[in-house]
Amino acid sequence: MKIYCLADEDTVRGFRLAGISGQVVATAEQAETAINQLVSQPEIGLLIITEQLAGNIRGLINTIRLNADRPLIVEIPGPDGPLNDRKTLSQIAKEAVGVNMEAEDVA
Repeated sequence: MKIYCLADEDTVRGFRLAGISGQVVATAEQAETAINQLVSQPEIGLLIITEQLAGNIRGLINTIRLNADRPLIVEIPGPDGPLNDRKTLSQIAKEAVGVNMEAEDVA
């Protein structure tokens, strides 16, 4: 399975340095076209997309997550950092399983 990144130029460049292919997309229309093409490629197993871009095409992202086996879509913060209204991973885990995942002092 391959990993692919859809994002702004800086983010795609960073992932390319790590050996991960990607495509620069600037508009929701470009993102929708790219994602529809990627979903039809069976070798794409993980799609990395910035939160900002995903927010512009939330309906399509949710449809893929609910109806397709792949790719797994992971949203990451863009160059401007995480969105203010996004939950942290530990908040999501706590809501899902009721366990606090944050480190605490044990001394």
